[in-house]
Amino acid sequence: MPRFAANLTMMYNEHAFLDRFAAAARDGFDAVEYLFPYEFRAGELKARLDANGLTQVLFNAPPGDWAGGERGLASLPGREDDFKRGLDTALEYARVLGNRKLHVMAGLLAGDQSGETQRRTQRDVYLKNLAYAAQTAQAEHITIVIEPINTRDMPGYFLNRQDDAQAICAEVGAKNLKVQFDCYHCQIVEGDLAVKLKRDMPGIGHIQVAGVPERHEPDLGELNYPYLFELIDALGYDGYIGCEYRPRAGTSAGLGWLAPYLNAAR
Repeated sequence: MPRFAANLTMMYNEHAFLDRFAAAARDGFDAVEYLFPYEFRAGELKARLDANGLTQVLFNAPPGDWAGGERGLASLPGREDDFKRGLDTALEYARVLGNRKLHVMAGLLAGDQSGETQRRTQRDVYLKNLAYAAQTAQAEHITIVIEPINTRDMPGYFLNRQDDAQAICAEVGAKNLKVQFDCYHCQIVEGDLAVKLKRDMPGIGHIQVAGVPERHEPDLGELNYPYLFELIDALGYDGYIGCEYRPRAGTSAGLGWLAPYLNAAR
């Protein structure tokens, strides 16, 4: 039976962030994820999790200067020390929150190189940083995940395809380095989701969903999510599925798609 985690960055925006934990629990979620926790003390977030019986399943390592346009540091030459400091911060939060999966963002293609030379340089940096992150996180029993992101939403992002992400994980060779399979991003870039899920499931560490193309609830658009949820279950995925979508209107009012799964779980 699929298990779902509310993404508190995108969902429940009608509430202040710290109040979103209780709102998600009232709607039947037992787990949450979000992009970044760093505006709040880890203990404060942990208290919200505990008060509402929630499990923290995923967040992102610091991405650099997000407001200034940075979208991760892992592939950026010259930013290795910043990446390592950010990883240390993320692991400190993970210890307090009980979080066991950490998304490390690759970053954008650098503008001072050209073509394949640029990609090769960044790929080398990426591999070294991911190897370091996986080794460091292993002691904490934490899985590092990398996510291909579509270039419509995030132009210039370094990692876009599932096969490339799987190849990078295989090259690094760490058991706790896996791919984050976001159905929304994959459909926009590649399509053929069912085949890719069957092909790659052993290397998938986390799954996220949203409707395509508008990124609203997973009950409208190009993807047949009931079929995909059944397939994901049949393939033996035992993690949470992150609901990383922007509700069309109120979050709670748009959860009709989720009710059958919550009822079945009860």
